Amino acid sequence: MNVTRRTATLGGLGLLAGAAVPPTGALAEGLRLFEGVEDFWIATDAYIFGYPLVTMEMTRRVMTNVATAGGLHAPMGQIIKARSYPDATFRDVTAPNADTLYTTTWLDVGNEPWIVSLPDMKGRYALFPMLDGWTTVFQVPGKRTTGTGAQTYAITGPGWTGTLPPGVTEYKSRTSIVWLLGRIYCTGTPQDYAEVHALQDQISVVPLSSYGRPYTPPAATVDTSVDMRTAVRDQVNAMSAVQYFTLLAQLMKRNPPVSADAPALARFARIGLVPGQDFDASRLRADFASRIPQVGFDRIMLQFKINPAVKDINGWAYTTRTGIYGTDYLMRALITAIGLGANRPQDAIYPTSLKDANGDEYSGANRYVVRFPPGQLPPAEGFWSITMYDANYFFVANPLNRYSISARQDLKRNADGSVDILIQNASPGADREANWLPAPSGKFILMMRLYWPREADPSILDGSWVIPAVQKAAG
Repeated sequence: MNVTRRTATLGGLGLLAGAAVPPTGALAEGLRLFEGVEDFWIATDAYIFGYPLVTMEMTRRVMTNVATAGGLHAPMGQIIKARSYPDATFRDVTAPNADTLYTTTWLDVGNEPWIVSLPDMKGRYALFPMLDGWTTVFQVPGKRTTGTGAQTYAITGPGWTGTLPPGVTEYKSRTSIVWLLGRIYCTGTPQDYAEVHALQDQISVVPLSSYGRPYTPPAATVDTSVDMRTAVRDQVNAMSAVQYFTLLAQLMKRNPPVSADAPALARFARIGLVPGQDFDASRLRADFASRIPQVGFDRIMLQFKINPAVKDINGWAYTTRTGIYGTDYLMRALITAIGLGANRPQDAIYPTSLKDANGDEYSGANRYVVRFPPGQLPPAEGFWSITMYDANYFFVANPLNRYSISARQDLKRNADGSVDILIQNASPGADREANWLPAPSGKFILMMRLYWPREADPSILDGSWVIPAVQKAAG
C-alpha cells in the first residue's frame, strides 16, 4: 500500500475513532506532530494558490507608485508607454522581453468599467492581453484575434451590470485588479521607434463615467512605504507567512476566487484563510510558519522538473498551459515566478533552457551554438527570438546592449542555408556579431519566444517542429 497524505489522514482518523479515552503520552505527541504535518502541507498549498494574486498586487504597487507617467511606471488608470526596450537595470518584472514595446496599464474595475480604445495598427503585429488578478488572460484583442483596425472595449468588473455606449464591446473580468499588458512589435530602429510611439500615443483608457468627453486623470500620490528598488519576486518571497496570508485574504475580498476553487478553499479554512474574511493568524501554527514561504516557493520551482505539463525537448522546457490555468495552481504559480504576464499558448510559447545538450548548466566560461537547419527557423506568424537572462531571469549587461536575438539582426546563413546562433561572453568577431547573443561570465538562462506560433505543420503546438539543442562549441 502506498502511503499518501490522504491515506495517512484516514489512518489517523481511524485511530482517534477507536480510542476509548483521549490519547496521552507518546501517542498524543505523535498525533500532534501528525496534525502539524497536515497543517503544514495545507499552508504550503495555500501559499502556492495565492502566489499569483499576491505577486500581481506587489507588481501593481511598484509599477503605479509614481506621481506622473514616465518610463515603465504610471499611476493607476494611466498608460505606461515603454519608449525603448528595458535594459539590464530593469527589475520590476521577471523575464522581460526585448522584442516589443510594452504599452500597459493597471485598472481597478471594481467600482465602474474602464473603456480601452485602440487605434488602427496599420497591419503591425500587436496584442493586448487582459489579465485578471489571478493572472488568467481573459481576453486578447490583437492582430491574431480581432485584427489591426481601430477597436474599443469596456472592461467590466465582478457583478457589474449596465448599459455600454454603442460600438463598445464588453470584456468581463472576474477580479477588480486588471492588467492590460499590451505589446507592439518594434525592430528597435529610430524610425520604427517613432512609428510605434505614434501608435502608443493614440491608445486611451478612461472610466465609463468620463467616456466621450475630455478626461483628466486624478492627481496621484507616491507611497513612500513601497519598496521601489527590490525586485518584486524578492519582495514577495521575503514576506513572512502571516504577512503573506494577511495580504492574500485582503486581496481576495475584491478579487474573488472562482467556484472551481471551492475544494481548495475549504481546506485552507483550517489555517485561517477564508475568502471574504480577514486572515485568522491564530489558526496558523507558529512552530512551522517560518518554513512555509521557502518550502512553498521550492515546490513552485520544482515544477520545472516534475510537472507533466512541462515538456523537455532537447534541453528546452516549455508548456502549452499558460494564460489559462483552471485549477493547476502549481503551474499558475510557476509561470508567475518566472514569467509574470505570460500569454495564452496560441499567442506565445516560451521554451526555456537551463542546461546544454550534455545536461550541464550554462556558463559564460564556455561557448555555445544553436544551429537551425535550412528552412527550420522557429515557425511563428508574429515573431521569434531567443533572450539571454542571468540566473534570476533578468537581462545581462553587454557591449552591444543586445538582450535577445532574432531575424531582425539580419542573421548570416551558413553555406548550406542553416543558421547558427552564437552564445558566448566574448565577441565572436565583427564579421559574426550579427549572430551573437552575448552571455554573462557566470551562469545564465535562455528563453525562446514564439509569438503567434504557426498552427499548421511545422508547429511547436503539435510537436511537428523540434527545437534544436544548444551544443557546447569545440575548444
